[in-house]
Amino acid sequence: MNLFSRGEAFAEFWRERHLCTLTTVRSDGTPHVVPVGATLDLVAGIARVITSGGSRKARLIEAGQARVALCQVDGRRWSTLEGAAVVRREPEQVADAEQRYAERYKPPRPNPERVVLEIHITRVLGNL
Repeated sequence: MNLFSRGEAFAEFWRERHLCTLTTVRSDGTPHVVPVGATLDLVAGIARVITSGGSRKARLIEAGQARVALCQVDGRRWSTLEGAAVVRREPEQVADAEQRYAERYKPPRPNPERVVLEIHITRVLGNL
């Protein structure tokens, strides 16, 4: 999904420094919502979240609970990205996601257990 058609306000909102929430679903159907830093590749339609491989969110996705929602709010502006997530462990994928994170936020602390949650966006909600 190429997200350039959403316009410059949408693109700028996802470049600005904002924390997000990531919602995954537990096996009993209840939501697991946590704060995260995220980056968005507008061309590929992929959002990325770096985290530890043993985190609950990574374990839920690896266990098959792949449907997720990534939300960002700033006052009245908001955007939610829905999609299917996968856990990527390849060193080059982790390094790429760390670089993207550093550009939006700051360099992440070292973490040898780091993985990337790669969210392939299927739906966009919001007022941008």
